[in-house]
Amino acid sequence: MSASENASGEQVEIMASRRLLLVGEGNFSFAAALSETLDASTSLTATCLQRRADLAQDPVAQKNLQRLRERGTRIHFGVDCTQLADAFDLHDREFDRICFNFPHCGRKTGVARNRELLAKFFQSCADVLTDEGEVHVALCRGQGGTPADNPTREWHNSWQVVAMAAQGGFILSDVHPFSCEAMPGYKCTGYRSQDKSFHVEGALNHIFTRSLPFEGSQPRTFRIRLGDQWFSFPEPEALAGKLNRGFLEASSCHPIKTINEKLIAELGKAFPLIRLKCSFFLLPQGGTNVLTSWNCDILSDAFWIKLLEDNSNSESLTGGTIQEMEDFLVSLSEFSLPKNLERNGKEEAHEGIYGQAKVCLRPSLLVHAQAVIERPDFLPGSLHILSGPVFRKCLVLPFTMPVFHETLFILGFNQNSKDGCLQSLLDQLKGILDSLLTKTFLEGSKLSSSVEYVFQPNGKDYMINVKSHNFGPDCAKDLTIGSVTSTTSIIHKNQCFVFVCMNLDLLAMIVWGISDWRILWTFDNRFLKDFVPGKIEPFKSYCIYPPCYVHDISFWLDEKKGFDELEFHTVARAVSQDTVISIQSLSRFQHPKTKQVSLCYRLTYQTCDKALTQQQVASMQFQFRKEIQQRLHVTPR
Repeated sequence: MSASENASGEQVEIMASRRLLLVGEGNFSFAAALSETLDASTSLTATCLQRRADLAQDPVAQKNLQRLRERGTRIHFGVDCTQLADAFDLHDREFDRICFNFPHCGRKTGVARNRELLAKFFQSCADVLTDEGEVHVALCRGQGGTPADNPTREWHNSWQVVAMAAQGGFILSDVHPFSCEAMPGYKCTGYRSQDKSFHVEGALNHIFTRSLPFEGSQPRTFRIRLGDQWFSFPEPEALAGKLNRGFLEASSCHPIKTINEKLIAELGKAFPLIRLKCSFFLLPQGGTNVLTSWNCDILSDAFWIKLLEDNSNSESLTGGTIQEMEDFLVSLSEFSLPKNLERNGKEEAHEGIYGQAKVCLRPSLLVHAQAVIERPDFLPGSLHILSGPVFRKCLVLPFTMPVFHETLFILGFNQNSKDGCLQSLLDQLKGILDSLLTKTFLEGSKLSSSVEYVFQPNGKDYMINVKSHNFGPDCAKDLTIGSVTSTTSIIHKNQCFVFVCMNLDLLAMIVWGISDWRILWTFDNRFLKDFVPGKIEPFKSYCIYPPCYVHDISFWLDEKKGFDELEFHTVARAVSQDTVISIQSLSRFQHPKTKQVSLCYRLTYQTCDKALTQQQVASMQFQFRKEIQQRLHVTPR
């Protein structure tokens, strides 16, 4: 398939289409030039808004139309790009690519009308585009309103093309320079409805693809069996779509599993390894004394849920498919309650632990530490390894996540050899992390990360900190990816222990240069396609320059109830389906007479993998006002 090619290679992508639709053609010069580069395997349909008679006196258009007819191109006149479904029969609506070059309402119209044109165009494209199809929109310099424009216009003065595309369910996946020179004979006309060319220097071609709908992230209900008793519980709203994902399963090709296996394999060269399964992540309220004083504080931010006795069939449950519940049940059934929660050599009855009591989703794998070291087959000198998801409430911050995958390494040794064993483990771990986190991503520019242990004030623990440049040459981040705890409060069979916790999600983000943790949890299959087995290359997002929407909220506090800021952030996560990326405190006001206190916050909404419209955000903000009034006992102003 022969093709003209511009500097970015964008035209080569166009030629790969099976069915190509051009809308808004003026004199058909683009269609004529493009048709010369296509082979017989690609079908081209060219359309314009004008009627056939309107172009009868245009010699350039007539010449181009003749060229198109000679090549068998389908030509449609009087096609409204905002009503594409009306222009084609039902069986003829499956296009692989739709191109709209330099859309404009005509004459000297403002940005508002052109935004409206774009929004209706994208909504129309959704009716005639294949599921994996693309929409290409070429805009003059600055019109799009994205950081790709140089210079970038102020948002309110641009066409806001990404926000308009979201109204049709599309996300921006790529941007290329638009080169008229790559299409010989193309004459871009129609400036202010005249036979004059647009100023196309610095023009950009924006490539859009379909987005997944938001409906896929609704909370589910799970059903589990503990002993002979069945229980059900709803997925916490703030964790919707994040339970039972199986990222670490044997069949997974997720980068979190990849980085975990690399880390474990390298440590296996220095220490004997014992890998343990611990899929059970419910921790009973009555069983929290398995924690010792050095780690019980991790429960303060846990997600607490209540198990309900359930003797119904799984078919009667709502909020998830039967298969999802079965997968979840299988993972829980691998856990042996007596072995993991044995106390004083006696097994507690399941009813005594769970019946009519709250449980929490484990906030750390450290909750299993005591059970592991008390196993009869525990071997000193070997690294005992647990891996799995953990859950904890947290503030809305860029690299802080309410759920992530953790790997826990436990090393036991004789008290007399403590210092040597600890130092050996720290040295090995630092060498492995330094190797993993240093990659040459850009030719001539070495983007790297450095690892250091930060000694804690208690004089015995370390935080594992990373200063990473892997998010870009001008974007250095200081992140804590793990902790090292050396404790003497747990002594078993004359052994001391070291516990190393690693945040696998953060580690994967640094290694692949992933700037948004939420993309790790996407249901979009395009995410995993970016990862090549055996290779580590910088991640390239399929959803770029998503628009931000900002809303402020202020409310009066109830003096008797107080204010829980952590819960405020958690409610925001739940209501927005994790689209709130920033919560900023703006002001605190106390009424001079009543002494009542009012707080004002600014919420910023933005997605990383889905189309998000201003209307959807407005609805979320309205619901958020209702939820904080009910849950936090505040009075919105």
